[in-house]
Amino acid sequence: MRRRLLAVLMVLMGVAALLLCVPLADAYARGRTEHLLLQRRSDAVRFADLADRMRTDADRSELSAEIGRYAELYGAGVVVVDTAGTTTARAGPGIYAGPAADTAASDACRRALTGRSTDRLPTLRPWGPASVVLAEPVGRDERVSGAVLLAVPTAAARRDVTVRWSLIAAGALAAFAAAALVAAGISRWLMRPLLDLDRAVEGLAAGSLQARAVSATGPPELRRLRQHFNTMAQAVSESIGRQRDFVADASHQLRNPLATLVLQLENVEPYVAPGPGRAEHTRALDEAERLEELLDGLLALARVESGAADPQEQDVSRAVRERVRAWEPVFREAGLELAAADLAEDLRARALPDATGRVLDAVLDNAVKFVPRGGRTVVTTARGADGTAVVRVTDDGPGVREDQLPLLLRRFARSPEHQNLAGSGLGLAIADEIARISGGSLDVGANEPQGLVVELRLPYARGTQPYTER
Repeated sequence: MRRRLLAVLMVLMGVAALLLCVPLADAYARGRTEHLLLQRRSDAVRFADLADRMRTDADRSELSAEIGRYAELYGAGVVVVDTAGTTTARAGPGIYAGPAADTAASDACRRALTGRSTDRLPTLRPWGPASVVLAEPVGRDERVSGAVLLAVPTAAARRDVTVRWSLIAAGALAAFAAAALVAAGISRWLMRPLLDLDRAVEGLAAGSLQARAVSATGPPELRRLRQHFNTMAQAVSESIGRQRDFVADASHQLRNPLATLVLQLENVEPYVAPGPGRAEHTRALDEAERLEELLDGLLALARVESGAADPQEQDVSRAVRERVRAWEPVFREAGLELAAADLAEDLRARALPDATGRVLDAVLDNAVKFVPRGGRTVVTTARGADGTAVVRVTDDGPGVREDQLPLLLRRFARSPEHQNLAGSGLGLAIADEIARISGGSLDVGANEPQGLVVELRLPYARGTQPYTER
């Protein structure tokens, strides 16, 4: 956003500089053209006065000498014509050098023969025109007897225009550079508290309840916004902390009487006579044990959400091998096959302590529960294109319907087909929370032709190079 703001300010300043410099440069070019016209018009008036007083050959010789010296001094072309357009005196370069010059000279001569002096010249620019033509009538009113035409070179005037335009451009560039520095400072001043606030919001959204905006610079409105955000973040943090403390405390306080209840039910069992009472007793004991599992899951979830531990570097490859080795006897006893294939070497990530093992335990526990006997579960690891550590667990069990896949990561959520199986419904929710707090993700999808795919992605450890295909 800072770049966009700076770009907008730079564009506005550039447009403002152009709007100031272009009229100024054009005004100077027009003024220099007017100055040239006034200078050369006074010379043309003097020549017209000499031509008007020309009566004898001596007068003609004086005029010719005068315009000759003038043409030699200024490099200009001078032509004196009568009312019929016949040349009576000439000096310097020819005025009728080309079609454009002929047209300009013809127009100027025609105006002068009607008694009108040249009152406007083409505006001089650094690139041209190379010369201009102006004319002055000989005589006045009905006594016009001819015209004096001057072809004036504009090199000196165009050089003045070029120098002045260069100075204007240099001044504009210097002003633009100074304004750009000021704009950069203003944008930094404006954006620093916003960027700090954005980082704090990102941290808060990622689960870091201690994230706060610390920048005390910027406009008063942004400083007040920072204070309000920090107050809100503190209130949210305290509220969530109280909720988590309540869940943890309630779960912990309930575990002791529940454990006592389970122990008493087990102790009473030998004294319950066979029959309907024994069946009800068994169901009551199963429900108590299920409630104990639920409380254990809530405690585990509360510990994960508290974010007490900091992420640390860990060996994902080693953790996967250890957990697969630990779960193989459980899978064999359940009549299932557990295999590890395509395990990447030295796959490292930065995550919560033992994040890989805890997530893999939850996923493999689900596989044991829901994959029927004879099924197969495969664990693979790889390094993602962005350097992330990827752990995939696939099975060939019944899977779930596509519309129910998002429910698997919710707390206490189960598909309708698996409502009667043991468990609290918190396993994948806890695994998802571990992955999220670690800065990674946990995704669930359908396997082909049947079954389920669970993919864990953990951020790569600092110093690990992202993988690129060769």
